[in-house]
Amino acid sequence: MVITQTPFRMSFFGGGTDFEGFYKEHGGSVISTTFDKYCFVTVSHLPRFFEYTNQITYSRIERVNDVSEIEHPSAREAMKYLDIREIRMTYEADLPARSGLGTSSSFAVGMLNAFYALKGKHVDKTKLAKDAIYVERVLCKESGGVQDQIAVSFGGLNRIDFTAEGFTVNPIIIPRERKHQLGENLMLFFTGFSRFSSDIAQSQERATKDKTKELLEMLQLVDEAEQVLISKRTDLCEFGKLLDYTWRLKRGLTEKISSDSIDILYRKAMEAGAVGGKLLGAGGGGFLLFYVEKEKQEKVKEALKDLLYVPFEFEEGGTRILYYKSEDFCLDEMTIS
Repeated sequence: MVITQTPFRMSFFGGGTDFEGFYKEHGGSVISTTFDKYCFVTVSHLPRFFEYTNQITYSRIERVNDVSEIEHPSAREAMKYLDIREIRMTYEADLPARSGLGTSSSFAVGMLNAFYALKGKHVDKTKLAKDAIYVERVLCKESGGVQDQIAVSFGGLNRIDFTAEGFTVNPIIIPRERKHQLGENLMLFFTGFSRFSSDIAQSQERATKDKTKELLEMLQLVDEAEQVLISKRTDLCEFGKLLDYTWRLKRGLTEKISSDSIDILYRKAMEAGAVGGKLLGAGGGGFLLFYVEKEKQEKVKEALKDLLYVPFEFEEGGTRILYYKSEDFCLDEMTIS
């Protein structure tokens, strides 16, 4: 049996520049962090006592005799990719899916981590990220960028750069006190709206060529935001102001990114004292993130009292194996120990 724990991520700057059609021509960069909300994937081989040979449990339960019959796209394609059969797999999470936190990619990375361990193989974080990108973007043919799989594989507060040759992950080095202050001044709210990020990503992908100017400006903001974080002389409120600016740029990429309801909530938070913020993920709903100084946080909570406030802390570990017990499993002779 294997149990993996994989964090969710929040992306601050550069979202959209991690689309292949953009970064292969212009390069791309994002700043993101993982935080202490996780998904858990449990995998073990399924004894041959049942009428089915595979059981996949997430928001529903699938019991099938052939991997190709599995309806969950990434589970099906990952099992075919790594030749995984006769298993029982369960997915659980601290936060809901389709909420802008990279939940589908966290699942893909955690699942692949578990599958490799079940086969008795150790793979590094780069391999897990690349495999998750391949499963989601190539095998499942889902639209979107490639930052999520990398962010949750590595964990931590990072700048991730993309070129036609690949990606690099560079931790952002800031003093512990400054990083703690950043975390304390970030507030996360669940809007209650959820959507399929791939649908919005398709719209954003189509708009990429028409919005090159905006994306290049969003790319430049990554440099500016990194300098704010690492400079001891710069007030962290500048980080919040840049969040507001990059959100205004992003919401102009396609009409599907925001909505009247989201705009009203955003305006309420700003009027209550937030310095800046953004909707996390592809857009359309999910979680709103705001930079708010401590003395104004209660006012922002009151302004958004109809939303669920979610406290969090940064995490640095990325995906990991919580539990591992080896199995001697023969698909032909059925021996489990």
